[in-house]
Amino acid sequence: MKQLPIQPIIYECQMDELGDADQQLLHQAIEATAHSYAPYSHFHVGAALLLADGTVVPGCNQENAAFPAGLCAERSAIFAAGAQHPGVTPVALAIAARDTTGELTVEPVSPCGTCRQVIIETETRHKHPLRILLYGKNRVFVMDGISHLMPLSFTQF
Repeated sequence: MKQLPIQPIIYECQMDELGDADQQLLHQAIEATAHSYAPYSHFHVGAALLLADGTVVPGCNQENAAFPAGLCAERSAIFAAGAQHPGVTPVALAIAARDTTGELTVEPVSPCGTCRQVIIETETRHKHPLRILLYGKNRVFVMDGISHLMPLSFTQF
């Protein structure tokens, strides 16, 4: 048996090390946490999806007592973009969250498995990797495509 090392590339930085466009997208994800509906988990997640034409589509998690009828922030942004801006390629996705106390998370939060698969499908559909920015007060993670979070994906372009 041969071992195959998988080495995702994830950049770690401080918010002020990012360019203006990335910082602005992260701020829009932070703002989107205010629109989250999370009466059960009290974990408010916001996303901001940048499209190739410069449009930013926000998203936030929406919970429901009938689990799993809710929707994650990432998917709400991606699906809204597909409905409102069909054919426009998404180029970057920023994600931020507030913990149960209402404070921004200290560490970055990453997409759930279902959202990761939706991001894979989005990259495949548009034949373009998504720059992903994950916000935490202590640090920001940046990666150039979902393959760094999910290297053995179901489909790839």
